Amino acid sequence: MRWLIALVAGCLSGCSVGHYEYSQEAAKRVDMTVTGIPTVLGIGALGTTIPLTPEYSLTAAHVAKYSLYRVKAWHPECDIAVVYHKNKEANLPPPFRNSHIGDAVNLYGYSYISALPVASSGKNLINTTLANDWNKPGCVVVAANAGVVKGMSGGAVYNASDDTLAGVIVGYSSRIDDNQSGKTLYKNVALYVPYARFQTWLDGVVKS
Repeated sequence: MRWLIALVAGCLSGCSVGHYEYSQEAAKRVDMTVTGIPTVLGIGALGTTIPLTPEYSLTAAHVAKYSLYRVKAWHPECDIAVVYHKNKEANLPPPFRNSHIGDAVNLYGYSYISALPVASSGKNLINTTLANDWNKPGCVVVAANAGVVKGMSGGAVYNASDDTLAGVIVGYSSRIDDNQSGKTLYKNVALYVPYARFQTWLDGVVKS
C-alpha cells in the first residue's frame, strides 16, 4: 500500500476536522449510543449506530465496546461490529453500494460535544491504511474531505449520487502523508471503512 496515515484516527487526538452542521436528516438515518452523560465538557461517551435490520445495528467496533448494546459480531480485521438493537424503521436493511475514489459522499452521525445529529459532505480522496488497535493493516479505509467530530464514529457514509450506504465512519486524521517521500497529500480528512471491506462478513452475520 503506497499511502499511510501519518497520525492515528482523530478519535484519539483532537476534537474534529472540517465542516459539519446540525442535520435533521442525520437523525432519520442514524442513532445515538451513550455510555454516561455527554456534555459540552466532554463528560461521558457518545457514538453513533446505523439501523441495519429490525434486530441489529451496524457501528464501529470501538463504539460497540463501550456502548450499552450487546455485540452480535466483531469484524476480524476492521473497526466494525454488529450490535443487538431494536429498530422500527420501515425500510430496512438500507441499500448498500461500494463507492469509488472521486465520488461525492454524505456523512451522518452524532456530535460528542452537543449530542445533536450532524452531517457533512465531501468526496472520496484516497484509499489508505490506518494503524490503531481496531484496524489491522489488511483493512484499507477511505479518506474523504468531509467534516467529522467526535461522536460520529459508527455513523453512516452515503453515496450522494444514489443515496446508498457506502461505509461506516471510524475516525479522522489531521493529515495523510506519502509513505515514500513524506510529503503531506491531504489534511483534515474523515476516515471510513468502505462496504467492500465488510460486505461478505456482514451478509454472513445477518443470516446467522
